[in-house]
Amino acid sequence: MNRAFWYFLSLQLFKERSKHLTIIVISILLIFILSSVLFISSSIRFSLEQTLKPQPDFVISRLQGGVNRSTPIEWSDELFDIYGVTKVTPRVYGRYFFRPKGKSFLIMGIDAFEEESHKSLEKLIDSIDIKAFLTGNNMIVGEGVKEYLQKNFYNNSYKFLTPKGKFIDIKIAKIVPKETRLLSNDMIIMPIDLAREVLGYTQDEVTDIAFNVPNPDEWSNIEDKLLSLHYDLGVVDKNEVKKSYETLYNYKSGFFLIIFLILIMTFSLILYQRYNMVYSTEKREIGLLRALGWSINDVLRLKFMESFILIVTSYIIGIFIAYIFVYIYNAPLLKNIFLGGQNLQNSVSFIPIIDIATLSSIFLLYAVPFIIAVIVPVWRVSVTNPKEAML
Repeated sequence: MNRAFWYFLSLQLFKERSKHLTIIVISILLIFILSSVLFISSSIRFSLEQTLKPQPDFVISRLQGGVNRSTPIEWSDELFDIYGVTKVTPRVYGRYFFRPKGKSFLIMGIDAFEEESHKSLEKLIDSIDIKAFLTGNNMIVGEGVKEYLQKNFYNNSYKFLTPKGKFIDIKIAKIVPKETRLLSNDMIIMPIDLAREVLGYTQDEVTDIAFNVPNPDEWSNIEDKLLSLHYDLGVVDKNEVKKSYETLYNYKSGFFLIIFLILIMTFSLILYQRYNMVYSTEKREIGLLRALGWSINDVLRLKFMESFILIVTSYIIGIFIAYIFVYIYNAPLLKNIFLGGQNLQNSVSFIPIIDIATLSSIFLLYAVPFIIAVIVPVWRVSVTNPKEAML
């Protein structure tokens, strides 16, 4: 019986190859779409987690009417007096708009006396002379900034227009590595005093002040102390930043998941309708198998294995194509939904992240509705009298 079963199963697959091929093509498309979205989301989430790890635990800034304003630099001195606070770093950064095209660059200032920033910069960029970089009108630019400036005929330097109407010619010293394009694509790094001048800050002003609190149990107490210092002081911790990113990308991937569920349910209903209106030849086939001694379980097993082979084939091919599409070709078009395409073009490379839980979820979300849509109608035919089924 076992040998006959597998032989008959192979005949069924060959006989219905045109119908099965159509089902496989549609299934591959559905699995490809869902897998691509989840692969992109997983890769971006991993990159963000790795980027947020070295970031400061807290950032404070001045708020007026719910809007960030320039922060007094003397607030950093007050932080040193709070027990448990370490690595206080005033920061200067902001967006500089390239007027002719409406694009913008993110300018980051590096303090000449801040050793932690120097170490981070040395890890990011090989063979850089920090002292030489900080003593001149130099900048380090992301790949997107470099490409954009070159398109506008600025190959070696760019003249920034300050809020006071003064032009400052700043030389391109280095390019940020391509591996960091997810966050550094539109970034420009320059000495902090130069950044102040370009962005219009005075010597007594910074954008915000970052610091660490090594003991996580003290975070809530530290935040309470900070809020009591100034009425217009705003506090943001690393966990809040992480949650905001997670909410953003979970929303986008969840949107596609809802679309996928709608598509798979529609596909399952079509399959159910197809098998519910079983053709007379298929009814006679099931009735003949029952008359030859096949049990109801044998018939259901036949259809289950037939469906399972289609599911596994579609799943493997769909996952494989999605992997190539995302991790080799960097998901053209689809990545703009996650990364956005309003500013500088970003040709980020996604880091391959294969999560067993994600792959299992994709398989179950697709396989369960598919099998139910096939097995239920077949069961309804197989439980009828074989003579009635062959009529």
